[in-house]
Amino acid sequence: MRILLFVIFSMCVAWADQITLTNGDRITGSIVHSDSKILVVKTENAGEVSLKWQSITSISAPGPLYVGLSDGQTIVGSVETVNGRFSITTQTAGSVAAGKESIQFIRNSEEQTRIQAEIDRYRNPRLVDLWTGFFDLGFAASRGNANTATLTMSANAVRATTRDKIAVYYTSIFSSSDFSSGTTRTTANSKRGGVSYNLNLNKRAFVFGAVDLESDQFQSLDLRFTPSGGAGYHAIPTMPTQLDLRLGAAANREFFSTGLNRTSAELLLGDNFVHKFTETTRVEQKLDFFTNLSDTGAYRVNFDISGVTAIRKWLSWQLTISDRFLSNPVPGRKKNDAIFSTGVRVSFAK
Repeated sequence: MRILLFVIFSMCVAWADQITLTNGDRITGSIVHSDSKILVVKTENAGEVSLKWQSITSISAPGPLYVGLSDGQTIVGSVETVNGRFSITTQTAGSVAAGKESIQFIRNSEEQTRIQAEIDRYRNPRLVDLWTGFFDLGFAASRGNANTATLTMSANAVRATTRDKIAVYYTSIFSSSDFSSGTTRTTANSKRGGVSYNLNLNKRAFVFGAVDLESDQFQSLDLRFTPSGGAGYHAIPTMPTQLDLRLGAAANREFFSTGLNRTSAELLLGDNFVHKFTETTRVEQKLDFFTNLSDTGAYRVNFDISGVTAIRKWLSWQLTISDRFLSNPVPGRKKNDAIFSTGVRVSFAK
């Protein structure tokens, strides 16, 4: 009986993955996954253990493991370290030797299945898949000789794949004051929203179409309807910094409460900028400059910027500025209107 138990134990050890570190320690368990920085091993007593890739000198794993190389190949088989190089033995193509620096990832079967499912989901997503976004809420109030209340709201939803991107946004501010005389006056009432679609032509170039809607009581603007389209370029495509540049044309239709209605063609220049300072803090900025082609010398500027710091995965604190400049407002109205807001941000992902 003891001999049988010893044989079973020896077979379990023989079939377990073994990792040897530069300090001579050996970790026995089951390799889950790795990238060029960390290798995760599931052990019997300590659970999942993360090991620095640079601290690993050898691996002995019967597999099958999925090994991704820097040349784009993914090889499936057992892994052994021979003379400082990793040897992956496949069932059909024999052994393939690779240097440690050329290995991009290692995954077990379960992890590879999960990753492949996620890749397939991005390649062929349903319309309801892959949405991410947030909802911002800010509120300020005062009580005394003047009772005031200010409410700001923003919402944003984005569905991005390797092929295209859909974005929807909405921002509003409403403020009122109740005076000791008993009168109530609205002091701010502005709403801004829109939807856009980007289609990637290749890794850098894309085309876009968008529709923006806006109203502002104190600019006497009942509605501004602006469809636009054009081409763009992913100048900086990967994080921690992303920068998109856009060039296009827009049709601007404006309805004012004074009775004035205006229609004009516009040239659009714009950018979208995101920079991630840390894992928890980032800044997002969008700028659109519209040159009026129908009324030479007139122009509009839309500028939005937010600073966001994560408190939890789903909860953040945000500071946002949303500014609209119109060079030719109706008589008696100022050219510039800005919304400043700060408060909590609730994020979601699907």
